[in-house]
Order: sequence, then structure tokens, then C-alpha cells
Amino acid sequence: MSAPIEFWKAAHILSAAILFGTGLGIAYFCWFGYRSALRSGEIGVLRAVLRLTVIADAWLTAPAVVFQALSGLALMHLLGWPIASRWSIAVWCLYAFVGLCWLPVLGIQVQLKREAERVASIGALSAQFHRQFRWWFALGIPAFLAVIVIFYMMVAKPLAVNGT
Repeated sequence: MSAPIEFWKAAHILSAAILFGTGLGIAYFCWFGYRSALRSGEIGVLRAVLRLTVIADAWLTAPAVVFQALSGLALMHLLGWPIASRWSIAVWCLYAFVGLCWLPVLGIQVQLKREAERVASIGALSAQFHRQFRWWFALGIPAFLAVIVIFYMMVAKPLAVNGT
């Protein structure tokens, strides 16, 4: 295998790990930070968690999302895989599906952060805030399942053309 292919494979795997790990970490600390803030009544905990959630998505998740697409295209080109193969179309459809789940999440978490910054206490959070938080979490479930399927597709390559 050539050095460029090895580089792009390693970079693609690393960015996939960052994407999945950051997403899982954000979901974990945001969910438990939210629950902890509700139990303790500490609005400061919620503010900090939501602020860090927005930062982590901006600095880690978003660049990994972009890099996944670029490195995937680079690998397909270097390996000579057709962009219109069943495997490629399936992977890109799953990638788009994850994006369709994630993009609303970005807007929701910014709105959650802004409301948490505006209110004086946990009790002052609106019913809309709690609904939006449930939507934020719920959108992550199908997205994470789709990412797991993408990992499987990357490794097993079902539907691949000519065994690639």
C-alpha cells in the first residue's frame, strides 16, 4: 500500500474516532450535567455544561465532520473506488442522515445555552427549554446508530464493488 493511502486511512480513522468519541462524550456530560443541575438547582452547572457543549461541537465535532467527507473522498479517489457504487451511495446517504440529525442539534444547543444564560434559576427555565433538550437528546440516538452502521460499512464493506 502506498504512503498517501496509509496516511489518508489513518487520518480518516482518527477523525472518525474524534467524531464518534466527541459526540458520545458531549451526549454523556450534557445529559448528566442537565440531570445534575435539575437535582441540585444549580443553574451555574447547566450554564457551564451547555457552554462546553457548544464549544466542543464547534472545535471538535464540526472539523471532524468536514474532514470525514474530505478524507473519505480522498481515499475513494486513491483506491479507485467509484463514487456511484452501491457501497458509496449507502455510506453517503447515512452520512447525510447523520448530518440531518446533527444540524438541528447545533441550533438547539445554542438556544439552550442562551436561555440558561438569561434565567436566574433552574426553576425559571421554560417548558420549551425542557422540550428542546429532549429533542436534542432524541436526535442523537438515530444519528449514533447511523454512525455505528457507517463504521461497519467502513470495515466490512458490504455492497462493495469488486471486493473493495
